[in-house]
Amino acid sequence: MFIAAAAIAVSASAQPRTTITANKAGDNIYVGINGGAITSLKNNNPAKKSAFQAFTPEFGVRVGKNFTTVFGLALDANLYFNAHKKDCPLYATKTFVQGLDVDLLGTANLMNMFAGYKGQPRFFEIIALGGFGWTHAFGVKKTNAINSKVGLDFALNLGEKKAWQVYIEPALVYALQKWENAETEDNFQYDVHKAGFSLKAGVNYKFGTSNGTHNFAKEQLRDQAEIDALNAKINAAKSEADAAKADAAAKAAKIAELQKALNDCMNKPAPVVEKAKANLQPSVVFKQGKSVVERSQEANLEMIAKYMKNNKDAKIKISGYASPEGSKELNQKLSEKRAEACKNILVKKYKIAADRLQTEGLGATDKLFDEVEFNRVALFNDVTK
Repeated sequence: MFIAAAAIAVSASAQPRTTITANKAGDNIYVGINGGAITSLKNNNPAKKSAFQAFTPEFGVRVGKNFTTVFGLALDANLYFNAHKKDCPLYATKTFVQGLDVDLLGTANLMNMFAGYKGQPRFFEIIALGGFGWTHAFGVKKTNAINSKVGLDFALNLGEKKAWQVYIEPALVYALQKWENAETEDNFQYDVHKAGFSLKAGVNYKFGTSNGTHNFAKEQLRDQAEIDALNAKINAAKSEADAAKADAAAKAAKIAELQKALNDCMNKPAPVVEKAKANLQPSVVFKQGKSVVERSQEANLEMIAKYMKNNKDAKIKISGYASPEGSKELNQKLSEKRAEACKNILVKKYKIAADRLQTEGLGATDKLFDEVEFNRVALFNDVTK
C-alpha cells in the first residue's frame, strides 16, 4: 500500500495541470481478466537446478476504480493451478487448484503522475501497483497466510474511446508467513526465499462515465472575456424580450379598447319607432351578413321567454329583417334565418313550445329604423292581442 500512499501525495501536485470533470461514485470503474504464470524467486528444493525450472499457471479477475487520474484501487482474485506432478515451488500440494489469493492493491499511473493528464489516456502507460492480500493453499496443514504484491503494468489503451486496456504485468509476490507449521508464525517480513515472480497478461474494460466517455475528461473552462461576451448576449436577448412584451401589452390594450367599443355598439338597444310593427320591446340585432345570435343579444331573448312564461296563452310571431346591402334573394334568406335562429334558442334553451312561435322573413328594409345597422334585426309581435 506504500505505492498508494505515494500516489495520493504526488497526485495532488499533478492534478492542477488539467481541470478534470467530477468523478462520481459510479465513474471510472473497470473490470478485467488476466492470466500467466508464477514461479519461486529462490529455489528451496536442492533437486532443482534453477528456480525457473518449475512454474505454476495462474488465472485472475480484477475490479478497480480510479479515484483520480493518478490514484486508484483494485481488487484482485487469483487461482493457481498445478502444472507439475510433484515438488511445486510455491505450494506443497498435488491438487489441481493449488491455491488462491485475494489482494487489495493501490495503483499509481506513473505517466500521469509525472507528465500530467491531457484530457484522455495515452496510448501507452506504466502503472505501478502494490498492496496486501489473503492467500489460501489447498492440501497443506497451514492453509492461510498474508501476502504482499508489488508490480508494474505496461498498458496499452485501445479503441476509439480507449475503453479497452491490455497490459503485461511483471510482479513480485511475497508470502509473509510460513506454510509448513501451523503452530509457528513468522513476523511479517519481505524474504526473497518466500517470494514468487509472476508474469501475466490481462485485459480491462472501462465502463462509461457520467461525462459521456470511458475515462476522465477535461473540464471545458471559459475565460472571463468569453463569459462577458455571453453575458452581453444574454442581456441583449432580455432587452429584446422586454421590448416584445411591451409591444404585446400595447396591442392587447388596443384590442380590448376596440372590443369594448364593439360590445357597446352591439348592446345598444334598438329604438322603437312608430313604423315598427312589433308590440314587444325587446329585439335582436345581427351583424352584417350574419344569422347567428350574438351572446350579447341573448338577454333580449330571455326577456321574450320570460314574457311567454308569464303569459301562458301568448303566441309570438318572429319577424326577421335584413339591411338593403346585397341581393334581394340573399337578404330574403338571411331574414328567414334570423327569425329561425331566435326561435331555435327560445325552444332549445328556454323550453318554449315550438307551436307558440311563428317565424317569417321579410327581406331587406331601410324603413324600420333610421340607422341602417338597426334594420338587421328580428322583432317580436304578440299575435294573440
